[in-house]
Amino acid sequence: MTNQTFPVLEGKVAIVTGAAMGMGEATAKLFASAGAKVVVADFNDELGQKVTEEIKANGGEASFVHVDVSNEAEVEAMVKFAVDTYGELNVAVNNAARAPDQAPIADFDANVWDGIMAVDVKGVALGLKYQIRQMQAQGKGGSIINISSVSGFRPQPYTAAYNSAKHAVLGLTKTAAVEVGTEGIRVNAVAPGAVDTPMLRDALERFNFDPEAYAQQLSTLGRFAQADEIAQGSMWLASDASSYVHGTCLQIDGGYINR
Repeated sequence: MTNQTFPVLEGKVAIVTGAAMGMGEATAKLFASAGAKVVVADFNDELGQKVTEEIKANGGEASFVHVDVSNEAEVEAMVKFAVDTYGELNVAVNNAARAPDQAPIADFDANVWDGIMAVDVKGVALGLKYQIRQMQAQGKGGSIINISSVSGFRPQPYTAAYNSAKHAVLGLTKTAAVEVGTEGIRVNAVAPGAVDTPMLRDALERFNFDPEAYAQQLSTLGRFAQADEIAQGSMWLASDASSYVHGTCLQIDGGYINR
């Protein structure tokens, strides 16, 4: 699959959370190839450093920072790290998430619920808090992209916590958008469909689903998305090409939601 990149993020400083693998890794690498200085943020130090070194080896500019997005002090430190390292913050992608739960509502595990909510919802809210504060202080606007899911529109059974979390991400996106739009800070979401990532492959194995058959159910294109295809949507929202796109959600789902 061709991955065309133009310098549409030249001069911008971007944070990508959950950037050690999957969609976050693809987004960090694509942003760097488009000219951004990228802060690779993740709790997995080994894989995060690996992504950072790969970006540098390909001529990009990147730095790694350890972050647990459910920890407020670490999220605040992440934003400070970006500014201390590169001077400002222009773009943020709140991508970090936990894998979906697997139980009917009548049997859900409260500990699993709390873990998913801590990362997928609280983590996005904390990201917004400190990213917006920094962009407000700079007075130059910015773009924030929150990663939701098709499950925020069309829930899957037995994933109550994940479905609820991804609905909440849309609510956070809309709330932030109505609060900060007049300051030139654009806030949008992306709702990926089924993306061929380690998280998806692990989930398919846990649920004992056949990948080929499942792809037919989750896309009218009959295949899983590649992580780069989702990253392209985030790059457009991060760029000035989407300067009048605000408070909305870009569905990148192969037609799944409307089938």
